[in-house]
Amino acid sequence: MPNSQEFEVIIIGGSYAGLSAAMSLGRSLRRVLVIDSGTPCNRQTPHSHNFLTHDGEKPDVIAKKGKADVLKYDTISFLDDAAVSAEKTDKGFTINTQSGRRFHANKLILASGIRDILPDIKGFAECWGISIVHCPYCHGYEIAHKETAIFADGDKAFHLAAIVNNLTDKITILTNGEAGFNEEQSKKLEQHNIEIIESPILEIMHQNGLIDQVVFSDGTTKSFEALYAALSFEQHSDIAAVLGCEFTDHGHIMLDSSQETTINGVFACGDNSNMQRSVANAVYSGNLTGALVNGKLIEEAF
Repeated sequence: MPNSQEFEVIIIGGSYAGLSAAMSLGRSLRRVLVIDSGTPCNRQTPHSHNFLTHDGEKPDVIAKKGKADVLKYDTISFLDDAAVSAEKTDKGFTINTQSGRRFHANKLILASGIRDILPDIKGFAECWGISIVHCPYCHGYEIAHKETAIFADGDKAFHLAAIVNNLTDKITILTNGEAGFNEEQSKKLEQHNIEIIESPILEIMHQNGLIDQVVFSDGTTKSFEALYAALSFEQHSDIAAVLGCEFTDHGHIMLDSSQETTINGVFACGDNSNMQRSVANAVYSGNLTGALVNGKLIEEAF
């Protein structure tokens, strides 16, 4: 529990990006508050991959180890709470939390992540992160050579199919409606024997999150062992919008080369501002952001 209301930097979000930014700042003796609500988007994922020294580890174990590392730096404080509003002031920023607490900082780092928008299909949520996954680089090796579905349409489905085709030759695209492929894409998919099913999906049948069959509206079913889903998302926190930060066409927080948003003094890292959704990238972007924010503080004070 923080014993002060005044900090040099407040970090909203205490998962991989936020922790990495905090460590970078803590090693420079910066007074930092990390506010985290404890609801990361990968909380249902059993194993994390493609991250050196932690390949195959449970995501929450990596996060707990990371927090323990960061707590070694006594200028860093943690608060289990949710940031619900923010104000820009003459001296920096004021953050209000769900529990009614109020804190101030010179700089603000948004590491709050994103929230996937799951389709209203029975069984989908239970499989999400377990046998229905978002990233071939994070999970593809473990489900290679299996009977695989891709839940997407148009360009997104075509892009995923090209990547997944290197991992398995058993691919079916489930567009849940009109496919939306152009003539060239359709021809390429046919050349690779990739089936396309446009029938709406009624249900994902599964055993404890492990997909078994997909049930379609026309009464047919098809068995799969894995499914990739290209889902829409929303920002996990609306603090960026409240402060007036601009967003990209994809919905990420817009950043410049110094990880700063379009609002002076507000920085971002991790999934909320980067299309590369992985633990490794979150750690990298957090580390970089912490160093760049420290650089800004040095410029202003030295």
